[in-house]
Amino acid sequence: MAAAEAECTRNLSISLEQLSKHNNIEDLWISIHGKIYNVTNWAKHHPGGDLPLLNLAGQDATDAFLAYHPLAASQHLHNFFTGYYLQDYAVSEVSGDYRKLLSHFTAMGMFDTKGHTVFFTMLLMAVLFCSSVYGVFCSCSPLVHACCGGLMGFFWIQSGWIGHDSGHYQVMTTRRFNRFAQILSGNCLAGISIGWWKWNHNAHHIACNSLDHDPDLQHIPFFVVSSKFFNSITSCFYERKLNFDCVARFLVSYQHFTFYPVMCFARLNLFAQSFFLLFSNRKVPNRIQEILGMLVFWIWYPLLVSFLPTWGERIVFVIASFSVTGIQHVQFCLNHFSSSVYVGPPRSSDWFEKQAVGTLNVDCSPWMDWFHGGLQFQVEHHLFPRLPRCHLRRISPLVKELCKKHGLPYNIVSFWKANVLTVQTLKDAALQARNLSNPIPKNLVWEAVNTHG
Repeated sequence: MAAAEAECTRNLSISLEQLSKHNNIEDLWISIHGKIYNVTNWAKHHPGGDLPLLNLAGQDATDAFLAYHPLAASQHLHNFFTGYYLQDYAVSEVSGDYRKLLSHFTAMGMFDTKGHTVFFTMLLMAVLFCSSVYGVFCSCSPLVHACCGGLMGFFWIQSGWIGHDSGHYQVMTTRRFNRFAQILSGNCLAGISIGWWKWNHNAHHIACNSLDHDPDLQHIPFFVVSSKFFNSITSCFYERKLNFDCVARFLVSYQHFTFYPVMCFARLNLFAQSFFLLFSNRKVPNRIQEILGMLVFWIWYPLLVSFLPTWGERIVFVIASFSVTGIQHVQFCLNHFSSSVYVGPPRSSDWFEKQAVGTLNVDCSPWMDWFHGGLQFQVEHHLFPRLPRCHLRRISPLVKELCKKHGLPYNIVSFWKANVLTVQTLKDAALQARNLSNPIPKNLVWEAVNTHG
């Protein structure tokens, strides 16, 4: 009987090469635990968007599926089962150990135990917001008003952590309250579309540090982290060519000097990206809800600024709030800019490895965890994105041991060193960009283009 079942399974199996042909939005198949699923029609309804599915199309997506979905999601897979199995399906040693660790955390209930992080973060947000508003209304001092702008910046940072966490896992008691937390923390209080953030951030997590698939590395004309951008690569996220023209070459040539000043106003880009998405032809879930939330922000923030007595104080308040929030934008860059990069879509065969080598942890004391919002444990966060940040410090020794066992780097440096590495990466690319502007032989240009990254 067992032999007959095995023979039947062989007859219904397809090779990895055959699976790889089903790799586009019109014909999208993936493998999970050796079973083949047709998710072509589901892709447009997928809560995480169609891009994560498309980036893993035609491959075994087991590790990514387990990382981003609770066990309950497996109950719905039968709806997409094709009846086929992946031929010669095998689990690598590193993937096997990763899945064991994931199962261990699940059995301990760590994905369901969220602690009091959200409560204390919201309490801190309330204090920061009320203090800023109180200072604007009740003080006549320009210095106090400037400090209130800084407090507003810190408020936006903490709001960003809530938006980030609520996009990865349920921070509230119900999905409806979780959605409320997303719209409140993102659209209403920070002026950033949570729909845009989820679309962008899901693509980043799946294709961590892929130059043509990860939007968090695609900042032309202002920044590049690799000379491979000099070839004007095509972004699979933005669906357009990232032209490295004379303007980009000039700006990139000085990017290690302009990095921090640009970060002070990087929020403007998030505002613009939010509007571009919400008013585009792309499908956006709850578009009206998102737009109304954005409208709330663009009413209360300009109104608050208008209560300041002079235009000079208003400008200082805005600059202070944007500049302080720039700290968070710097933090996002520190975790990835100096890490290993590659070109092409993510591969299921080395999903764990790519997540580990494409991230950088920041070493800090527990009392500074509020400041980093969990991103100081970037390796752990990328491997277990659904895990509440209150557990990241606890699991870090286990992740470090797993990386050591399989000969993978566990990159962790101080906050200062992370800044040094980031600026050095930008400087290396900047110097190569300058060389490109000189009339040098073609073979030397080619060599310069391929020396970094």
